[in-house]
Amino acid sequence: MSYSVKETFTPDTPTGPAPPAPAALAAKVRTVAPSMTRSMQRVAEAVAGDPAGCAALTVTGLAERTGTSEATVVRTARLLGYPGYRDLRLALAAAAAQQEAGRAPSVTADIAVDDSMADVIAKLARDEQQALADTAVGLDPVQLEAAIAAMATARRIDVYGIGASNLVGQDLVQKLLRIGVVAHASPDPHLAVTNAVQLRAGDVAIAITHSGRTVDVIEPLRVAFDHGATTVAITGRPDGPVASYADHILTTSTGRESELRPAAMSSRTGQLLVVDCLFIGVAQRTYERAAPALAASYEALAHRHSPLRPRS
Repeated sequence: MSYSVKETFTPDTPTGPAPPAPAALAAKVRTVAPSMTRSMQRVAEAVAGDPAGCAALTVTGLAERTGTSEATVVRTARLLGYPGYRDLRLALAAAAAQQEAGRAPSVTADIAVDDSMADVIAKLARDEQQALADTAVGLDPVQLEAAIAAMATARRIDVYGIGASNLVGQDLVQKLLRIGVVAHASPDPHLAVTNAVQLRAGDVAIAITHSGRTVDVIEPLRVAFDHGATTVAITGRPDGPVASYADHILTTSTGRESELRPAAMSSRTGQLLVVDCLFIGVAQRTYERAAPALAASYEALAHRHSPLRPRS
């Protein structure tokens, strides 16, 4: 498929989510860049790194600056959520104006083996704040609401995840159980598939996979999908294989990986934000049932939180 210069300045009728706000452009680039071709990444990195300079360029000028083609520039704009290049230029101009007004872009840095603990604390805090901000920007409220609606009326909810993603899944399950929602999460991929076979219409299956291609997570989700359950994917790669079996996709920040900060660390913060949003949404929709269940769980465990008596 090719695009003409004329097409690049003709806005299309939007059919998907609204384009990201100017302040969210850099976060959007970080989220979708891993799924882009290398030439599209050059365009995305240019507009995120120098919004003012790129806003002054025509589609031809930006293509020349990045060593790509006009069609690549247009495809990049659309993948970033803009109907056309003109809309992207307007967002770049607005982002540049915000920077000039004193809103400096966020900066993250890798952790080095010789960093002091004070530096480690500061860098991790900065990175996790950025991961939360990026996830919040990329999370589609429509998809989130749809997932919550299905969960609030589900007969049961199964959650699939491996490794660190399973820990996030366990966190969601524990929260749901506290408000009276039947939920399960098994770290055993064989048991996950066995459980998925029992699902049907009215049930919900949630897959958590940062890469979007973890076979042991995709397989039970596929089985649940085939059996009619409503399926949800929490992933940093919304274009990954997991999307083929997901009715609703909740995108998390891709995070920044380094030698001392692997994907399991960089993705977890965004996943936990999504999990908390799901829990709060379900609790809101089922409040009359959730509130007494939560109070009962607190009461049942109250004696375990009593202060220890001092030794005589």
